[in-house]
Amino acid sequence: MEIREKIKGFIVENFLFGKDDASLGDDDSFLESGIIDSTGVLEVVGFIEDEFGIEVLDEELVPDNFDSLGRLVAYVTKKKG
Repeated sequence: MEIREKIKGFIVENFLFGKDDASLGDDDSFLESGIIDSTGVLEVVGFIEDEFGIEVLDEELVPDNFDSLGRLVAYVTKKKG
């Protein structure tokens, strides 16, 4: 399964409660749309670390890396090398 599908599946299951919202685009802000709050970001970090075997550093916890599906995919892809 691709990185994007795994991340989107996690977001849908844990924050949209299984309702696959087709309107969730790659560039939609999780924070602005109210999908994920600051506590939810920590859940996403845990998932990313466990699922992809990478370590998220404190300085990497910024909206540029974690505020949309597209940004998360780019971040994980970059970290995995």
